[in-house]
This record gives sequence, C-alpha cells and structure tokens, in this order.
Amino acid sequence: MQNGTPSKFYDVMIIGSGPAGWTAALYASRANLKTLVFTGAQSGGQLMLTTEVENYPGFKDGIMGPELMNEMREQAVRFGTELVEDDVTRVDFARRPLTAWVGDEAYHGKAVILATGASALWLGLPSEERMRGRGVSSCATCDGFFFRGKEIAVVGGGDTAMEEATFLTTYADKVTIIHRRDGLRASKIMQDRARNNSKIEWALNNQVLEVLGQTNEHGVEGVAGVRLRNTITGEESTLPIQGLFIAIGHKPNTELFKGQVEMDDQGYLITTEHTASNVPGVFVAGDVRDHRYRQAITAAGEGCMAALDAQEYITGEIWTDWAIGEQSPAVEHPVGTTA
Repeated sequence: MQNGTPSKFYDVMIIGSGPAGWTAALYASRANLKTLVFTGAQSGGQLMLTTEVENYPGFKDGIMGPELMNEMREQAVRFGTELVEDDVTRVDFARRPLTAWVGDEAYHGKAVILATGASALWLGLPSEERMRGRGVSSCATCDGFFFRGKEIAVVGGGDTAMEEATFLTTYADKVTIIHRRDGLRASKIMQDRARNNSKIEWALNNQVLEVLGQTNEHGVEGVAGVRLRNTITGEESTLPIQGLFIAIGHKPNTELFKGQVEMDDQGYLITTEHTASNVPGVFVAGDVRDHRYRQAITAAGEGCMAALDAQEYITGEIWTDWAIGEQSPAVEHPVGTTA
C-alpha cells in the first residue's frame, strides 16, 4: 500500500482459533507474513470441550484438548502472530483490502482465512452440558477408544448416528440407538448395516430427559445412565450406560459470512480450488467446510494448505495501486448464498 496505509493492515487475517486457525497462523507467520488471528471471545474451538486427545500425532501419552490448543497458540505467537481476543462482528470481502470489524474497529488484510469451524448440535439438557467430556461426547472417532468393553448409547436417527453407532461397536460391548421416532432418517444401507449388527440395540420412540452421573472412588464423575421418556406412552425408564454420544448433526459457524462467500444449503463454505473460496483472497480451512471428517488433524492440515495458498495469492497480487475501500477488480458485488 502507498500513503494512507492503515495501522491495522495485515498480510493475512485468520478468523477462528481451532486447529485450522492456529496452524494457518503458524505457517503464515513463519513465511514472514504479517498475521492476525481473531480468536473469538471463546478461543480454541471444539477441542476446548474435549478432555484427553489420544489421536493427535506427536503425543504418545495423549494430551488434554485445551492444552493442545494452548500449545498451538503459543507456537504461532512465538513466530509473530498477533491476536485480537474478541469476536468479529462483520466483514466486507467485496472491496480491497478485505476488511473485518470488531465492533467499530476495522482491520484490513490482503488475504483472509476463514476457520470458524462447526458446532455440534446438542440436546440442550443441563445434565448433558455438565457431563460433556465426562462420558458425553459428540465425536465417536475422537472418544470411542475410551469405551472399550462398556455399554453406551447414541442419540440420533440419521446417517451420522448409524455410522457412529456402527463404529462404536468396535470398542463397546453394546450400543443402544435412541431416537424419538420409530422411523429413521438414515439411508437404507446405513439402517441395514446398523440393524444387522448384533452389538446394536434400539430404543426407538424415546427421548432423553436426563443424563445420570455417578462419582467413582477417585472422586471423578462419569455417566451412569440416561432417563428416557417414551414419546408415545409417556412412560419413563432408565437405561444404564457408561457413555452417551450425541449424533444429531453439526452447524457450521458461518452466519457471519452470509452474502460474502458461497455456501451450500447447509451453510458450509464451498471451495473452488484447493482451499480457495469463490472470492479472490478468501480461503477456507477446517470444519467450516468439512462435514465429513471433522478431525483436529484434518483441520490442521487444511490450515497449512490455506496459509500456503494465501501466501501464493499474495505473492501474485499487485497491492501498491489499490486504495482503502476500493472495489475489488475481481469482485463486482457481494455474492449471494443458498443457505
């Protein structure tokens, strides 16, 4: 930029502070790009709700989710990443430079990486929230290993629930699928796979009223069962289990970007090539676009890719002729969204 360069001008701005965001920040900062991360008021993403992580490479004895996020954060900061520990309130990707606001404070960048992730949908029970990370989980791939030889339950009736339940039979002695209706939304092939699995039992026409806990001899509370209500008869019952997996879906955290970048009908951001969105200079990484794997390691990998793509984009652009607020020559107007 020529005269009038704003003080809050960066090469790369990253919105989101999960594995994708911190990895992108590490790679961008090590490439000597002036990098800013908007961590959000609650930084760290889904791993801040996870206790022990055993499937992230490099930690043979496992690592606590919040500790892993703090290590990633400190590594990025070590190489010069700057932080704004607040939520972005609006963005403008139709003009150059790209702009993000926190309240009335504007921040400008040559490239932006969107890494806001996705949030698991929960039942909304106080007992469920209290027991998260203590036997209640939303990720079978992440936490199934901890339930070897135990009896557990999965809540949901879609493909995700069937897939999670089938996967969990690798570890658990019994998996009960709880669904509030008799009919399932899952595809026939996924239903058949679950119904043909001898380890899977069914509690259809039931909804969870409460997650029951008990404290062990070490003073640690864990799941002891769930209290159910039959949606037809109203009768209540108790299902003794040691783990509960919620598989009723995820919601991408993309509300902020509606009308700015292209999304699918579920709100997940769409990439056109590698990690690029349909808007030049805007890149996407992690669960904000990935509704299949949703793993810390895949999100981190995409964060690396997005940073490298952003670096290549910045290297190929001419910035000295653009003024603050100038309409981008590549984007004539904000795009619409199908979400």
